[in-house]
Amino acid sequence: MNLDVLLGFTQALALTMSVAFVTYVFLIVVPYLRYRPRPVGRAADFEWHFLVPCRDEEAVIGDTVRYLRESFPGAHVWVIDDDSDDGTAEVVRGFRDDRNIHLVRRRRPHARTGKGDALNDAYRTLKLWMGRHADADRAVVVVVDADGRPARNCLDVCAAEHLFGDPAIGAVQVDVRMVNAGVRQAGVPRWRGVLGDLLVRMQDLEFRTAIAAIQLSRGVTGTISMGGNGQFTRLSALDSIAGPAGQPWRGSLLEDFELGVHLLTAGWRTGFTLDAHVHQEGLYSLRRFLAQRTRWGQGTMQCLRYVRRIWASPHLSTLGASEMMYYLAQPWMQLLGTLVYPIPLLLLGHRAVTAPGEVWTWFVDGAWILFTVYGMFGLLPFVLWGPVYRTRCAPALGRWRAVGLGFAYALYIYTFYITSWRAVIRLARGRNGWAKTRRNTERITGDVALDH
Repeated sequence: MNLDVLLGFTQALALTMSVAFVTYVFLIVVPYLRYRPRPVGRAADFEWHFLVPCRDEEAVIGDTVRYLRESFPGAHVWVIDDDSDDGTAEVVRGFRDDRNIHLVRRRRPHARTGKGDALNDAYRTLKLWMGRHADADRAVVVVVDADGRPARNCLDVCAAEHLFGDPAIGAVQVDVRMVNAGVRQAGVPRWRGVLGDLLVRMQDLEFRTAIAAIQLSRGVTGTISMGGNGQFTRLSALDSIAGPAGQPWRGSLLEDFELGVHLLTAGWRTGFTLDAHVHQEGLYSLRRFLAQRTRWGQGTMQCLRYVRRIWASPHLSTLGASEMMYYLAQPWMQLLGTLVYPIPLLLLGHRAVTAPGEVWTWFVDGAWILFTVYGMFGLLPFVLWGPVYRTRCAPALGRWRAVGLGFAYALYIYTFYITSWRAVIRLARGRNGWAKTRRNTERITGDVALDH
């Protein structure tokens, strides 16, 4: 195959992938922009249990427990101490006079084996505490990060008729926001503070626009997925997939998506709402961010084992199964993209060195149009989220700053190509242990916990 044919083929393939993605993005943006709040329900119609997994969270867990008890006085808070090396358990014991606060202790070697295992321990403890005659349809389990701050209206919102008011709904995911978006990190050099602030803003933009729009579109396909923070699940739904071992959460590093797969293939429906949210802390450190996203990417790759289960499920439509396949394929498509997208540029660079006159003639005779279209379709699906973010989430932002954030988001997305390669390398090496992402307040030397 000569260079011209190979160049044309790779350009066509890259352009086709870009056009398909642009079309997909526009299809999800419109429903997101047209979204309107829906009526809420009564939180008192349900029994609420917050599960808070903790591993070395002494710095934040006290404030989180106080916030949950003050904001949701009728709810129970179950703190899962995953054999912390710090004073996490001691902080929780300080609330011993509050009968709605419970401490679930885990000990090595059975501890520190992943978030899913910690949640399973709390689930089994909760079941024993409630007794066999409890109304599992009324009980809702809420998974919240140790630094999570669910909005005070979230229980009423999730109790709405179209959410847990519908007995077919097994789980609900609320919107996720970064509590420190727009808050400059203190005590660091100015340049580092600016870059850290931008990284947090990108995470907020990502969750509140692109991910939220994708979740709304999944309402059509019936494949709304769960997140690791702000995850609401009906206890009876967990019971239906727990099995004899009492394990509704499984061994994937992406235990939230995995939970959704089991719920959907068991016949439950899932919901998503923008009417309530959960705040969490965005990461200022690029190193910590890459560690977090590597874990997520590896977890997505691990969930490929459910392909047959998804396609065989009578509860999922062909469209729904296809959407889930598309999600599972994304890290692999990113790996392919790192191989396909550079080829036209490399071949063109080679030709420019060996025959510069031919390349110049080819460029001025119309090839520049192809490059313009190529660049537009490559950038547009990401850049547009900046103005969308300003419209829906941050109206105080200036118009041109929003456009700038869109271009920054296009660069931010390229980090996923890095994390996809890191994830596949970890898989190849058999490194499937849980790597905990450290908080912003923790020392930089402890960015990533070792595999256990």
